[in-house]
Amino acid sequence: VTGQKKLIVDEAIVPQAAVFDYKVTLGAPMDLTLDGGLDGIAHAWEVFMGATGQAYYEKMKEVAETCLALVVYGLPRVKANPGDRDARHSLGLGTDLGGYSIMIGGTSGPHLGSFSLIDVLTHGRACAVLNPYYTVLFASKIQDQLGIFAEILKEAGFIKAKIEGKKGRALAMMVARGMIQLSKALGFPATLADAGVSKAHIKRMITAAKDPQLKMKLQNMPTPMEAERGDVDKLMKPTLDAAFTGDLDKIPAVT
Repeated sequence: VTGQKKLIVDEAIVPQAAVFDYKVTLGAPMDLTLDGGLDGIAHAWEVFMGATGQAYYEKMKEVAETCLALVVYGLPRVKANPGDRDARHSLGLGTDLGGYSIMIGGTSGPHLGSFSLIDVLTHGRACAVLNPYYTVLFASKIQDQLGIFAEILKEAGFIKAKIEGKKGRALAMMVARGMIQLSKALGFPATLADAGVSKAHIKRMITAAKDPQLKMKLQNMPTPMEAERGDVDKLMKPTLDAAFTGDLDKIPAVT
């Protein structure tokens, strides 16, 4: 047992159609519900970040904006009242759009990192911890995306400060802190250390990122990384170190 998740990606396993009655989630365990919601956010946000300069950007913008708003609305309400059908419906629609997101584009760094944490963190939780830090890393490449997510987090009460006029890394920091506040409100960890991740896990994450079988995750980033030119050590390693301690200032800037 290696404790390392692998990928299976093939059009042959994509169904022609799917039907899901959201009422069946009313009896789902709370941890499963929250993990699923945060994974939905991770799907939409990672694909949306990576859509910069892509032909599908406008389509992904519409999908992500709707997904993020629905899930950020639904998660705190389901946490407070598991029987809230309106909130369950919002989560169902939102996470379906998260699934649709990965039919448009691909996830990136946070999902890649989660593959090395399966012995300590559930998938949604791992992605939720990592996404704020990658958000800061790619600040200069995702300004439009940041503005949209900032509005959603502000409306939901997870960003208290004024967002008008914010741009660049400052805007990314604001969104990252808003995402962290959402996780904390749900009782989720905000750093890898809080989640019980060890330094050995970070080494495993770095090693996995250099695996040619997982190269697609590096290519899906707003600025594609190349392990061969040292991007994993130069950019990903300090980002993961920041995620371990919670120090956003340690994250390098991608220009």
